[in-house]
Amino acid sequence: MFYMTRAELDQFKLPDEPGIYFFKEGRTILYIGKAASLRDRVRSYFSKDLAESRSLPIVEMVRKANSVTFVQTHSVLEALILEANEIKRNMPPYNSASKDNKSFNYLVITKEDFPRVLIVRGRELYQNWDDANIKYLFGPFPQGLSLQEAIKIVRKIFPFRDSKCTPCVDQKKAKPKSVCKPCFNRQIGLCPGVCSGEMSKSEYAVTVRHIQQLFSGNFQGLKRQLVKEMKAASAAQQYEKADIFRRQCSALEHIKDVSLIKNERVSAGGGTRIEAFDVAHTSGQETVAVMTVIDNGAAYKAAYRKFKIKTTGNNDVAALTEALERRLNHAEWPLPRAFVVDGGTAQLRAAEKILKKAGIEIPVVGVVKNDKHQPERLIGDARAIAAYERDILLANNEAHRFAITWHRRRRARRSMES
Repeated sequence: MFYMTRAELDQFKLPDEPGIYFFKEGRTILYIGKAASLRDRVRSYFSKDLAESRSLPIVEMVRKANSVTFVQTHSVLEALILEANEIKRNMPPYNSASKDNKSFNYLVITKEDFPRVLIVRGRELYQNWDDANIKYLFGPFPQGLSLQEAIKIVRKIFPFRDSKCTPCVDQKKAKPKSVCKPCFNRQIGLCPGVCSGEMSKSEYAVTVRHIQQLFSGNFQGLKRQLVKEMKAASAAQQYEKADIFRRQCSALEHIKDVSLIKNERVSAGGGTRIEAFDVAHTSGQETVAVMTVIDNGAAYKAAYRKFKIKTTGNNDVAALTEALERRLNHAEWPLPRAFVVDGGTAQLRAAEKILKKAGIEIPVVGVVKNDKHQPERLIGDARAIAAYERDILLANNEAHRFAITWHRRRRARRSMES
């Protein structure tokens, strides 16, 4: 069975840009994925311990594949939408094999006078929805969190109605009510005002059409449509409406400059995710390591990870090395702006060596402690220290707390068992 090496992979000249990639066996598409960095994501499939870090279907897919093609996009959002459309069009066998279709996510635009825009799980879609309820259906989207983040971005550009918004319509008289209360999303600018009677059915239909074009992958066509509508509004001296179309078009043009998808790998212009690592043990026994995440200045506990260290002996550097290697095997986890290690030069150099080996250029910062295990100074990348000092210290503090707590629980459990 053919198996590409990393050296052979280089022939495909994958860019460090967003896009989607296709693993192929001959002309057959085996698998489709999206990436913030096509180069980094595809390279991650060729790590030495692929079998340990990936599902068996994905390992089998990589072994079968003999070529990789890609489509570069302007943004991760565009890649997310294009990925879903291509999966639906080609139905690659290993996209289905790696996940039950019913656990995928879909975007539903309902068939109503004022359609709602909703994220629906595949299981719910199959059980509770039919064509009579659905105006447009997009998906499958393999990663639910990515879709949720994308919807947040889209909603800031094209405010829409969700299930919490009730249209300002007298159902009996089929006309707007005299008094309507705006929903919470209207108050923060995420609903266009169908709940408060500020937007008519025909006006809202334009918004729905724009969202439909966007999730159909017609980015360029949507931009042209917005320019056309902007000019028409301006010619009709509807300057406020023309300005809305102008801002929407501008937002689409510059969407790659926004922090897009939290559980995607980092690309130019992404938020400020910092990852910190710490090791805990008792004279080399019950050695554990942890990873904590600070995202946009706050602890992101859902992304915390634990590693049971297999490396034997009282060796913090070896334990840190193992934890970092295992972390980098997870291409589905986003890469941070900086890695933080607890310790001095030895830990710093070990981390830098692991990243260099993996072909990842991300700064590393070491937190040197005093005798009381309090931060004394930061070493490593000066620019990262200057930019993220507060987040670095917070991440390191969380890592120390998390590691000690987990280690104590394991040690206590071991004592009870013995």
